[in-house]
Amino acid sequence: MLTNKIVVILAAEAPIGVALNTAALLGVGLGRHHDDTVGPETADAAGTPHTGMCAYPIPVLRASAEQLHQLRAQAAARPDVTIHDMTQVAQQARTYDQMSTTLAGTKPEDIEYLGLALYGPRQTVDSLTGALALYR
Repeated sequence: MLTNKIVVILAAEAPIGVALNTAALLGVGLGRHHDDTVGPETADAAGTPHTGMCAYPIPVLRASAEQLHQLRAQAAARPDVTIHDMTQVAQQARTYDQMSTTLAGTKPEDIEYLGLALYGPRQTVDSLTGALALYR
């Protein structure tokens, strides 16, 4: 059994295209920081290689904007949890520099989260996200 867990939480109010993009970006960010999340290459019966896939199941949950703010704050208080977030600022920016500059001038309470990805000990992640519904 895996001792760590990955969960993606998307804003319930986000349009489907924004939600899908958010989930993809969160996965890329998380994979960059935790090499153990991606398994090795595999091959089919003909020997054709297939790149490694995520070694973890990833539940996708939904939360309101307020819940995302609270969840991020709670997760940030846990040193064993990695948080990746996607903000409205990032989604609307044309460049990484523009996003970084705009975010630097945004008060934490004014940040609108489109989603979070959490990675950490299974029990800790479950305690943070256990009450959230699946994204459907």
